[in-house]
Amino acid sequence: MQRYSELLRTILEKRGIKTLAEAEIFLNPDFERDFYDPFLMKDMEKACVKLFEVIENKEKTIIYADYDCDGIPGAVVLEDLFKKVGYSNYEIYIPGRNSEGYGLNLPAIELFAKKGVKLLITVDLGITAVSEIAQMEVDGIDVIVTDHHLPHEILPRAYAILNPKVDDYPEKMLCGAGVVFKFAQGFIKKYGEFYKINTGWEKWLLDMTGLATLSDLVSLLGENRAIAYFGMKVLRKSPRPGLQKLLAKMNIDQKHLTEDDIGFMVTPRLNAASRMDDPMRAYELLSTEDEVKAGVLADHLSKINDDRKVMVAGIMREVNSKFGKSPSRITKEVIVIGNPEWRVGVLGLVANKISDEHKKPVFVWGKDENDLIKGSCRSDGSVSVVELMTETSEFFMEFGGHEFAGGFTVHSEKIHFLEEALSTSFHKVKRDKVEDEIIFDIKSDLSVVNMKNWREIEKMAPFGLANPKPVFLFEGVKIESIKKFGKNGSREHLEITFSDGSKNKVKAISFFSNNESFKIPLAVDKKVNLLATLDLSRFRGREELRLRVTDII
Repeated sequence: MQRYSELLRTILEKRGIKTLAEAEIFLNPDFERDFYDPFLMKDMEKACVKLFEVIENKEKTIIYADYDCDGIPGAVVLEDLFKKVGYSNYEIYIPGRNSEGYGLNLPAIELFAKKGVKLLITVDLGITAVSEIAQMEVDGIDVIVTDHHLPHEILPRAYAILNPKVDDYPEKMLCGAGVVFKFAQGFIKKYGEFYKINTGWEKWLLDMTGLATLSDLVSLLGENRAIAYFGMKVLRKSPRPGLQKLLAKMNIDQKHLTEDDIGFMVTPRLNAASRMDDPMRAYELLSTEDEVKAGVLADHLSKINDDRKVMVAGIMREVNSKFGKSPSRITKEVIVIGNPEWRVGVLGLVANKISDEHKKPVFVWGKDENDLIKGSCRSDGSVSVVELMTETSEFFMEFGGHEFAGGFTVHSEKIHFLEEALSTSFHKVKRDKVEDEIIFDIKSDLSVVNMKNWREIEKMAPFGLANPKPVFLFEGVKIESIKKFGKNGSREHLEITFSDGSKNKVKAISFFSNNESFKIPLAVDKKVNLLATLDLSRFRGREELRLRVTDII
């Protein structure tokens, strides 16, 4: 480990990377070494042979993808493969978030049967669609499920299932597009020579796979780390016009694109398509080869993302005024709040904000285009929302998701009793809350904030789930100044300057914060303990190393 700086060694050791060999593997991802053989997936051979037959017979295929920033890039990966092998008898189908909801649906299947579809490939969905896939079997449509979600007890009777959670594939935490990439990789391994595909061509698909991996908040270790690492390299030189236009619209220099840019800027705009309009707009942006169309779509997605922010802010004002009038609501263990007027597509964002603020599980509902009461839920970690909904299942027509986030449809006559029922069930499935522990990697003074150390830390990128940015604890630092700033005069962010008794003065940024956002109110000249990560800003082309506040205590 001696070849690395003391700072980097300390951080790596804190994360369980203790030998030189482990550090080399982690810090230097390798395509040949870190990507598993796709044929370790149980049905990969079957899936590749079926796709080959359909392509050669020019039969009709549907790519049926989820409407978020995992399913949509996954659909683009498959489409790129189809274009590469000269296959054109396919259609992309992405269900409307507000009109159809998540997953396969019978009206769409009926349509495919009438069109004479022979193969349907799911992207980021399908592992729980037992009855829908049974219907397709009746209709003579073979189904290849590519998914990464947890299965129910009964698996669908699909022609082939590619899902690391149902077989012995070593990387269990692939996202949906990651599974699709393995499918493309397997197909090229088997038939690449037949289609005269150059060795290594599939690496160009890693921009979309990396985008989805970073967007879907899967663990960035193992094969996922390699996907995100090489994905970022390809994203920085990706020739896709839509991606280039979107980045230009946001003043992001493509060659310096970071995972933060993906998470905070790119993903919300792509997800805005399904929340506020039609998910096909996001798919068209990522897949188009037309510069003019790309520019129009980049403008459109940016505009509807701004509309989405306004809508969420409006709902939050309503939420806060309701809580203001009725503080007794917050004595319940679970918060349930809704309004038939609220747009279902943005309620996950609202639930997230309320849960962050009140540190409770939150269920937020509205009405969809079919007049059904639908919503999103988020957990604060005290309970799995799926377990909570399972315990209260008689209230729901449908529900699904994972530990921290889910979606649901409620019987309309039961919605007003849901809060009471969930709060009762909460006691049966709640977890013991771990006391808030101050988590940091290194205790230091502000002299640590310099470019040499940033370059060391940067070797650990890309950062994300299971590989967060290293957190520094700065004890007893003095607040020198507090300044509010924001786009169009919104003043919704804080810029705080800290000093530490030496000559060290450092600027720190805290987004979507005010003086009351922390455990202690902020004031100039006050001494505080600061938890923060190093952050390199390239705003308007000027590099500036600063801190990003994690917490002030």
